[in-house]
Amino acid sequence: MSMPQMDAAQQAKLQLMQEMEIEMMSDLYSRMTQACHKKCIPPKYSDAELGKGESVCLDRCVAKYLEIHERIGKKLTAMSAQD
Repeated sequence: MSMPQMDAAQQAKLQLMQEMEIEMMSDLYSRMTQACHKKCIPPKYSDAELGKGESVCLDRCVAKYLEIHERIGKKLTAMSAQD
C-alpha cells in the first residue's frame, strides 16, 4: 500500500510540526543540561573526571527530567484527544 500524496498545505504543516518538535527537544536538552549541571557539579572543578557521586546525581537528574517529559507528553496527548 502506498501513502496518498500530500498536498502542499499538508506538507507545510508536517514540516512545521517537525521543526517545532526539534526545537522543543533542543530546549528540553538545554534546560536539562543546565539544571542538572547546576545541581550535580560543584562550581569549582577539582578533577577533570566526574566523581562517582556526580555521575549518579547526573544520571538520576536526567532520568527524572525525561520521565517528567514523557508524563507531560502523554497528558497533553490525552487532553488533545478529548478536544
